[in-house]
Amino acid sequence: CEPIPSNYISATELFHKDPIANAQLFQEVPRGQSVEDMVGRPLMHVSAAKQACGEAVYCDDIPHYENELYLTLVTSTKAHAKILSIDASEAQSVPGFVCFVSAKDVPGSNITGIANDETVFAEDVVTCVGHIIGAVLADTQEHSRRAAKSVKIKYEELKPIVTIQGSSLQTIRDRRHLITPETPYLWGISFNFLGEMYLGGQEHFYLETHCTLAVPKGEDGEMELFVSTQNLMKTQAFAASALGVPSNRVVVRVKRMGGGFGGKETRNTILTTAVAVAAFKTGRPVRCMLDRDEDMLISGGRHPFLGRYKVGFMKNGKVKSLEVSYYSNGGNSVDLSYGVMDRALLHLDNSYNIPNVSSVGIVCKTNLSSNTAFRGFGGPQGMMIAECWMSELARKCGLPPEEVRKLNLYNEGDLTHFNQKLEGFTLRRCWDECLSSSSYHARKKLIEDFNKQHRWKKRGMCIIPTKFGISFTIPFLNQAGALVHVYTDGSVLLTHGGTEMGQGLHTKMIQVASRSLGIPTSKIYISETSTNTVPNTSPTAASVSADINGMAVHNACQTILKRLEPIKQSNPKGSWEDWIKAAYENCVSLSATGFYRIPDLGYDFEKNEGKPFCYFSYGVACSEVEIDCLTGDHKNIRTDIVMDVGTSLNPAIDIGQIEGAFVQGLGLFTMEELRYSPEGNLYTRGPGMYKIPAFGDIPTEFYVSLLRDCPNTKAVYSSKAVGEPPLFLSASVFYAIKDAIYAARKDSGLTEPFRLDSPATPERIRNACVDIFTKMCPSAEPGTFKPWSVRV
Repeated sequence: CEPIPSNYISATELFHKDPIANAQLFQEVPRGQSVEDMVGRPLMHVSAAKQACGEAVYCDDIPHYENELYLTLVTSTKAHAKILSIDASEAQSVPGFVCFVSAKDVPGSNITGIANDETVFAEDVVTCVGHIIGAVLADTQEHSRRAAKSVKIKYEELKPIVTIQGSSLQTIRDRRHLITPETPYLWGISFNFLGEMYLGGQEHFYLETHCTLAVPKGEDGEMELFVSTQNLMKTQAFAASALGVPSNRVVVRVKRMGGGFGGKETRNTILTTAVAVAAFKTGRPVRCMLDRDEDMLISGGRHPFLGRYKVGFMKNGKVKSLEVSYYSNGGNSVDLSYGVMDRALLHLDNSYNIPNVSSVGIVCKTNLSSNTAFRGFGGPQGMMIAECWMSELARKCGLPPEEVRKLNLYNEGDLTHFNQKLEGFTLRRCWDECLSSSSYHARKKLIEDFNKQHRWKKRGMCIIPTKFGISFTIPFLNQAGALVHVYTDGSVLLTHGGTEMGQGLHTKMIQVASRSLGIPTSKIYISETSTNTVPNTSPTAASVSADINGMAVHNACQTILKRLEPIKQSNPKGSWEDWIKAAYENCVSLSATGFYRIPDLGYDFEKNEGKPFCYFSYGVACSEVEIDCLTGDHKNIRTDIVMDVGTSLNPAIDIGQIEGAFVQGLGLFTMEELRYSPEGNLYTRGPGMYKIPAFGDIPTEFYVSLLRDCPNTKAVYSSKAVGEPPLFLSASVFYAIKDAIYAARKDSGLTEPFRLDSPATPERIRNACVDIFTKMCPSAEPGTFKPWSVRV
């Protein structure tokens, strides 16, 4: 037989497991900073030890009440149908059964949701699989689940709308436009091209699923709710509305969450209100924690997006005009879909200066569980489509992608397409440092050599920037409160409006209070977040929680210090404990509230004027991958990240957030795929069907560097937000994969740009690597078969 060509040997080789290497670089605190001043130091997460050894208390860890009941939801099995009858008679025979709860048991309003377009319990029609119809109460979790399965519901099925394409004419609201004034005059560009890209949704997959414990207090409609939520205010308001009582009768308490990522900003309320109604009906404590399958079915996720674009450009790669249309799958209710689309439109440029922009965003109503907030909140979708056309532009110009990207980057003082001036613009510094630290050009040459020597394994590399606007785009949400109590032994109890979901917010707030009061962090404690200590809180979201709550904490601490000033002057050598004792004996209040709002925010889409963001966070990532052209598998070889987080409040937490966001984005763009039946039923429920990144998916070499000497004057102690901005940097892996596919296609004589939708799963990678084998398996013609799953 003929010898195997040397470049074909790679077909027989598996990916090698190389030694792991990583480094985290950050700036030391200034010389002379007090050893007790922990701001800027890599302080360990205050509850890390408790979490590591299982002592941290989460919602479902709260001890059971003696007469407590367990609730299990009864949900729709149809995506769109009329409810003909509900029969709970069989459930009554299950041991421990107490009662069935439905819409007729709601004492207040059954209407709920951000736009009042949802119900606590469905009444006449269900609009998605997982729509809550009722709930069964029993003495144990096992009994309530058995009883819930016994409830019989008869339907008259209606035709469901599941996909963006199927619903594009049935938008939730009118189109959202964003147009720069010069656009109509400059479409006569010599070069232009059209294209589109689809991005799939993503499941939040927080470790702790939705959970609520409702405890009725027995008088005046009072109710205490222990909830895993990012949004105490809305949880309180929606529960009060359902119970028919004012908000001052409902207390919501959050110790900590086992992850949130936006999934507990609004969607927890659909469970919490149902549990509260059940507790009201029975007069007994009621608990419910969803299992993973239920949670994935009911709570929604990241919005799938379809982007269509037309790009006008010069031969040197300079972008001159852009026309885009974004379509998102909002699901069966409005929820936060408008805000997600707004942020997508505000990030359609990613980091590039585009003189002329015309854009439209359309939210499509479908018969899926309502999609909602997810880390990035539309920003990753908007920026991903920008990088799609930027990558294609470089290919059409025959120029290196990194040169075309750098050519189009903003500069200090430039105006964005929404007319906000860029101040403190550090992105070019991040870009240059990442190019240097990653040895980009030297490795690019090594990759070219590797690809020449291997037919069935290919490598690719890509460097991607990000510019992420920091603030809620609804101006009034950019406010926060805090409450500080100082006790006579000198210890401090701190409460603020933010919730702890593992991101280290409480740790940072303790650091801020420590510096503000000039005392060790060991004297400061945060117990929980609750509506009876800090009312009217904004959700812990939009990456601004450390900014706004940190300033509120600082404000409260300054009030305490101002009251202590006369006492300190009379005893300058006294200790903190001496001053506090003297203040108490002199009847000086040792409690203070704090408040902060971000000033001068607000944007008008119609006029394209105003200021939607307080500032921007910047970062750059360079990633290298290797793909198997025969299986579609890929290996993440190396990633280098340079991130501007201002003057970090806590480098350990900030770097952890950068690494975590990157890996979550890695799942979004390369692994995680939600599969639905044509009838709107979610197939990929639970970890057996839905795969998130594991240890082996993290880049073998992973280097994170915090940009030095870049204080941010617009946030507490010169810091910057960090929760969401790094997530999009994982797009560098997606476009590195696409770069590797280009190399594979080149061996088959194909050099033209091609479409690759997200996520870049093995199936998509394999099919994109066109070769003699794929040509043997032509795709079936549309309409000749019924798909087992559809792209929503």
